[in-house]
Amino acid sequence: MPNLLQEKAISPLSADQCADLLMDTMPLVMRAIRAEMRRQRPLDLSVMQFRALGFVRRNPGVSLSQVASYIGLTLPTVSKMVDGLVERQLIIREAAIEDRRRITLRLSAAGQDAVATAHRATQRQIAAQLAPMSGEQRIVVAQAMRTLRPLFNTDELDVLEDAENIKEE
Repeated sequence: MPNLLQEKAISPLSADQCADLLMDTMPLVMRAIRAEMRRQRPLDLSVMQFRALGFVRRNPGVSLSQVASYIGLTLPTVSKMVDGLVERQLIIREAAIEDRRRITLRLSAAGQDAVATAHRATQRQIAAQLAPMSGEQRIVVAQAMRTLRPLFNTDELDVLEDAENIKEE
């Protein structure tokens, strides 16, 4: 029996068929990446702390509220968690230039190192999973990723704002 995914790849797919395939595959890929990132995080960091560090890394200057919204925890809980990360010198908390009442967050050098180390280790593991593919198959995957990136490259903070607006409606 022919592989349905390979068969569909030969003939053109509708946008709906392509979306269905993407929705079936991407959660599996993301699950593998998240699991490996969890395995590679420094052992003394919780998953939530590590997620906060990753979010602050991607969005320097974010507020505590934005971190709380991203992680899905209450503001007091995230505030306490960030206090601990500040004490451990992984996050730098400072007053915003435009509004001294607003606090912004960015990673310290140690915080950047912690996230970068886990990222590199995860990348090596994902590369090992991709190694059995032929060079031609990896080219196809790379082309697909380069094609998809601009279509889905929305600002993480805009997505959070949109989610907050939906909750308020």
